[in-house]
Amino acid sequence: MHDRSCIIVSMNKLTTEKRIAVVRALVEGCSIRSVVRMTGVAKNTVVKLLCDLGAACAAQHAALVNSLSPKQIQCDEIWSFCHAKQKNVPAECQGVFGHGDVWTWTALDSDTKLIISWHVGLRTGADAHAFMADLACRVLNLPQLTADGFTSYPEAVYAAFGERVDYAQLYKLYQAERAGEARYRPAACTGTREAAVIGEPDPAHISTSHVERQNLTMRMSMRRFTRLTNAFSKKVENLEHAVALHFMHYNFCRIHQTLRATPAMAAAVTDRLWDVADLIGLLDRGPPN
Repeated sequence: MHDRSCIIVSMNKLTTEKRIAVVRALVEGCSIRSVVRMTGVAKNTVVKLLCDLGAACAAQHAALVNSLSPKQIQCDEIWSFCHAKQKNVPAECQGVFGHGDVWTWTALDSDTKLIISWHVGLRTGADAHAFMADLACRVLNLPQLTADGFTSYPEAVYAAFGERVDYAQLYKLYQAERAGEARYRPAACTGTREAAVIGEPDPAHISTSHVERQNLTMRMSMRRFTRLTNAFSKKVENLEHAVALHFMHYNFCRIHQTLRATPAMAAAVTDRLWDVADLIGLLDRGPPN
């Protein structure tokens, strides 16, 4: 059992070493409570550090990840939930964002594996437009773009990029849903169907495999995305901060095994390998210029 005075001190001021220990645990997929047990830092302090650093990471990403020239971009959405699963949301909270289903939209440069843009929201047309508008602001060229078969994508892509983009949708075909305990397993994919929507996308590059692999990285690196867990987000703001921290660490601190560099280095966004101490340093620098 931790000494109560130590916990009180940790709530007032964390050393840099303690901050690094907490953040390392978070980006490796530990839950808030497991971080508390591992580091001895109070739960409220861990959450506050996550929120402060997440906000700093989002601002730094906005400042650095822009003016890009990717050749191929893959887009996808990954499901999670906040507060309660959709079917268990109380009547008074029905329709309130942050209660029930939450979707994280991601856009990945297929060559450098850089996460260019993300958006935490619902799976609606409005969110598709917001996501695509942010993506379009970060790229200089008009790359080939592939997304899944969500019906709101074509209009959102057209609104953001116009007719000059080569855009295709990849539809996945699935078996019927399983019954009994097998219902917890994802339905088996039986094939795909490609559809060119705008321009002349190269059929050889119509794919979402890289961004779908990133979905696995997200589920492994953020405990709140793990399926069948009690470590789900209780507040959508905390989910947003966790996502910002994850992508900043993924882009700048994590060596990609195939690239032998971080995605940010491969995309020439930075010329060096960052570490967790650099992320912690964002808290002391203030807003980026």
